[in-house]
Amino acid sequence: MYTHSNHIPQPPHSAGTSYQGLRPRIDPAQVPSPIEAIEVDRRSWETRSFMTLPGTHAPLCTSDFTAVDQGNASPKFIRMSTWNMPSTSRLANDCHIPIVAAIQPFAELDPSEDPVPIIDTGPEGPPRCEQCRAYINPWVTWVAGGNRWKCNLCAHETQVSPEYFSNLDANMLRLDHLQRPELNKGVIDFDVSQSSSYWALNPLETISRPYYTPLPTPSGPRPPQPVDFLFMFDVTHTAITSGFLASACESVKSMLFEEMFINPYSRIGIMTFDRTLHFYDLTSDLTPMLVVADLEEVFAPANDVFFVNPQERRSSIESLLDAIPTRFQDFVNVDSCLGSAIRGGLATLQNHTGHIIVFQSTLPTLGAGALPTTPPPENDYYDTDKEKLLHAPRSPTWLAIADECVEAGITVSLFLAPEKYMDVGSVSVVSKQTGGGMFWFPRFVPGRDSAVMKAQISRVVGRMQGYDCDLIVRCSNGLRVKKYHGPFVSTPTQVRVPHLCADTAFVARLEHSSASSLSSLSSPLSSLSSSFSSLSLSPSSALSPRAYAHVQCAVLYTSVEGRRRVRVINLALNVVELAGNVFQYADLETVVGYFAKEGKLGRSLLIREELTEKCASILLGYRKMCAAATKSTQLIIPEAFRALPAYTLALQKTKPLKARQVSSDVRNYHIHRILSMNLRTLMHYLYPRLLALHDLDDVIALPQEVRVSMPAAPNASYDTTAGEGYGNPSYPTQSMATAGEVQENYVTLEKTLMPSCMRAGYFFMEPGGLYLIDNEEQMIFWIGQGVNPKVLNDLFGVDDVSGMDVHMHALPRLPTTLSTQVHNIIEQRRVQRGIPTKMLIARQDMDASEIEFSDMLVEDQNNGAMSYIDYLALVHKQIANVLNNGGAISGGTASIRQTPW
Repeated sequence: MYTHSNHIPQPPHSAGTSYQGLRPRIDPAQVPSPIEAIEVDRRSWETRSFMTLPGTHAPLCTSDFTAVDQGNASPKFIRMSTWNMPSTSRLANDCHIPIVAAIQPFAELDPSEDPVPIIDTGPEGPPRCEQCRAYINPWVTWVAGGNRWKCNLCAHETQVSPEYFSNLDANMLRLDHLQRPELNKGVIDFDVSQSSSYWALNPLETISRPYYTPLPTPSGPRPPQPVDFLFMFDVTHTAITSGFLASACESVKSMLFEEMFINPYSRIGIMTFDRTLHFYDLTSDLTPMLVVADLEEVFAPANDVFFVNPQERRSSIESLLDAIPTRFQDFVNVDSCLGSAIRGGLATLQNHTGHIIVFQSTLPTLGAGALPTTPPPENDYYDTDKEKLLHAPRSPTWLAIADECVEAGITVSLFLAPEKYMDVGSVSVVSKQTGGGMFWFPRFVPGRDSAVMKAQISRVVGRMQGYDCDLIVRCSNGLRVKKYHGPFVSTPTQVRVPHLCADTAFVARLEHSSASSLSSLSSPLSSLSSSFSSLSLSPSSALSPRAYAHVQCAVLYTSVEGRRRVRVINLALNVVELAGNVFQYADLETVVGYFAKEGKLGRSLLIREELTEKCASILLGYRKMCAAATKSTQLIIPEAFRALPAYTLALQKTKPLKARQVSSDVRNYHIHRILSMNLRTLMHYLYPRLLALHDLDDVIALPQEVRVSMPAAPNASYDTTAGEGYGNPSYPTQSMATAGEVQENYVTLEKTLMPSCMRAGYFFMEPGGLYLIDNEEQMIFWIGQGVNPKVLNDLFGVDDVSGMDVHMHALPRLPTTLSTQVHNIIEQRRVQRGIPTKMLIARQDMDASEIEFSDMLVEDQNNGAMSYIDYLALVHKQIANVLNNGGAISGGTASIRQTPW
């Protein structure tokens, strides 16, 4: 069908489904490329900075860019599904673009960018609107000679306190405007450690608690304190024989004493468990083990001896971590009491802000949450109403344990290394509801997995993160939050989660509001109405195109070092009345992120159909509103959504949704990953990056001098007293038009420019090629049988494909240009995501790992789904049916369809 001299036929093991019926002949090279826009955008931002004022196209999340905060938050913190807000709900419905904010509150910034300013507000706290409780920001206006400020969200005027008062200049700006970061920056941290109304609350006393501690149970607000880390090791026979236990202990020891990622104010504790719980007194040089055998009424056997400063007790901790792998090797214990162990951790962390990091390798069969050893009949459940049972806990005790952790403000992260079925659907609920991470090492191999696990542990402890988090998104009059979606359990009005980190993102679905009400939302600090409150809704759902629409996200959190802060993220958007303007500034990545994170448990088949309908509805909306004069036989795709069908198809090919057999453990792990992924990681996960290594330019991926534009503010001022980490220039904002405009300076920097990726399909590959594919979970080197021996020797040190060591888990460092280039590419990606990934070798028609490689080529027919070309034909057919026959894309069935996570 296709004519391509170097076409590689698809292997038979990557079968999918074909398009049913007649369709036109399509050249794969002519269909919209999901890679083209990414590469153009990435190259365009390598040599210039992004200015954050409204009215410009934001860089794609897959691009490395430097943002200058001009009073509007950087897209690294918040992205909108369209950067032009529809003025009415009718316009939004006609476009079929969901109004969504994708928020990553603790996103990491480039070293060249200004750090987030930290403002100490003292006991009185930051200035807030008296009506909607929004925080002061660069978009408020000053009235009455500076005695009041008008909220940009609800238009209410709030009296300025005497301590905060400043006179206004001729432009109606405060005289101290440039010295106030909260009036210049779109993202700000308010330090509220001195204000008890912002403190986290101790859990309420209950009649019966499933764990006991000798410490008294306090009530009311809890003063901010540094985070304590509890490392909990499964010491069953499986963990010992696989090498998982020894690798885990060695990784924790390296993180503590070699890399020293842990905060100097934090303390650590160590527990082990199998059929019983083992606590360790780290205050003693002998580190005695205290054993608790009662798994139903767990208790902490001592008072305040389990947590110590690791540097002060280094010798005791190192000796214990060295001894644990051998201490239990003579005991053949195959049973695990994970649920009781977590409750034991809660007992030791009473009155603490804490993070439990668990290393588990077997199915929990004893104690709280004991699970049956017989797996459910998964094959009988798929694509039936019972499929949702595979994603829910098989014991309600796990939901109770998760609730207990949330109430206590304790986070649980899981490192799982199963040899067989573990029931991830049950144990993962604790990690999901507490905002913790989950890391997956099936059939653990020390040589392959130890380095990755070591880096992941360091990342979990050392990244930017917040604990005891309460978050809320507030909007302008005429908008409201409909629902939150992310790695937590939420209500439409409030989210409380023990943990958020730099790698976590969530989405908030917004809608126009026609209700005239001032609904009172319960405060995250329920006894204190001044902490958070609801927003006021206007009587009309129409937004004025002569004003901005505003979104403000506030996250109240405790930092690792024990400071209570509020991170405030502000965004102003243009309001438009034409559908063309909505589509012109639409953001594909936010829409795809919403599709991935939104929904509940359900049948995979119906979910895949619903995703197709959502994709077709958006394209139909553009067709009707912006290109109605074209023929129905033409498939019209807006520029902003050129890659939408490709990403929608890729989402259907992910492990939670793919039609081919995938174990429920693997599905549940990937559901957890997708829920917590930030957009950049998600886009690379859905459409893996494929590189042709045999065709790299001699200067690519090597340091070279590049002329880069850097913004310069002629009227910038510096303030080194405004707050911790704040000593950077304040750039003019929209309200400072007379102060001068931002100019551009050019400097020469040494940068390493990365190569362009290619489309993920066998059609675009060569039989004699050497390729690297990376989906954020693992990277695979695919080696064609006709590869040039010199290329092979330059990268792997061998010149024969059949003589390669296919079990190598790290790329050798060789004194060749190609080796240096590939190592630079891998290192740059490691820096981007913070951790390395597993490495596999796939030789053409020789290695089993080629199955995994083939499944990552999302444009091919695989994973029980169509090829990209066939999928485009299917979407076009749905749109043409509506244009020719009327009706709706969904056929009235969308309301009963659900998505899997």
